[in-house]
Amino acid sequence: MDDTHTAAGGLDRRDFITGTVALSALGLSSLGQPGARAASRPHDIPIIDTHIHLFDASRPQGAPYKGPKEFTSHISLPGAYRQLAAPLGIVGAIAVEASGWVEDNLWVLEVAQGNDIMVGTVGKLQIDKPEFPEYLERYHRNPLYRGIRLNVSPRSPLGRQLEIPAVVDNLKLLSQADLALDTSNPSLDLLQVVVRINDLVPDLRIIVDHLPAMDPTAEETPAYETALAEIHQRPNIYVKLSEILHRVNGEVAQGLAPHRERLDHLMSVFGEDRVLFGSDYPNSVGTATIGQVVGLVKEYFAAQPRAVAEKYFWRNSVRCYKWVRRNARQPVLA
Repeated sequence: MDDTHTAAGGLDRRDFITGTVALSALGLSSLGQPGARAASRPHDIPIIDTHIHLFDASRPQGAPYKGPKEFTSHISLPGAYRQLAAPLGIVGAIAVEASGWVEDNLWVLEVAQGNDIMVGTVGKLQIDKPEFPEYLERYHRNPLYRGIRLNVSPRSPLGRQLEIPAVVDNLKLLSQADLALDTSNPSLDLLQVVVRINDLVPDLRIIVDHLPAMDPTAEETPAYETALAEIHQRPNIYVKLSEILHRVNGEVAQGLAPHRERLDHLMSVFGEDRVLFGSDYPNSVGTATIGQVVGLVKEYFAAQPRAVAEKYFWRNSVRCYKWVRRNARQPVLA
């Protein structure tokens, strides 16, 4: 299917948000529902990429996020991503919203609808705004909408917001809708906030994005290990083993050897059932090619039993995101 900037097939916006017309027209079904066909099994393990970004800075309004400076086109759409990803065994992807513009939740849904490599989107809504319930209800009528992403940073002090009852109520709405919560900017504050959210809304599935890129200082390490020990006991907190290749003082440590110890540690914390693959494309451009990203984790998981590798590359993403299967190449749980 081709990339598109409009709702698939010229659908009325209400039909598009609901998603039922578009998905039915394409013969799609949600994973785990009756009628989902068994996917063909290639020799290599199929991969669901749970973290890519979509944007188009050539739009009249531009785009608040345009990728790293090395990504000179400033346009990231599913068709171009598919050309890079498919030869690597990636059969499906989830777009994680990087734009703070609320209308871009719809734009990403529209673009994802137009290419069946896209199995879901993670939007971005402000959890402290009174209109949050309305927006959440509107967007998640489309089955491709699988959750939202929140920032934790000095400019986005989510920890303090958790003292506001309405914010906790909104997180409960997210859980009741059976959607997931992604978190960005891995830091000690983020890990501590994630534990607090899990205490407040234990049924909410939470994903810590890019944790391998966090380099705790010597002063932070005791608190970091304490936070990980808490997270270890909490089955609804997942991690993306993504941004493994990352810059430290402007340099990228190449190959698996410099990263193996940290990956082993995170695997021991989260276990084989709570780890997810994400390429972070195209934010990774300039740091690593998508082939290098996939190659590194394939090398790491080659030493694991096949069942463990399958969990990382696709099975855990089904449990976490409950994404929509859109073509026969995408695997399905037996």
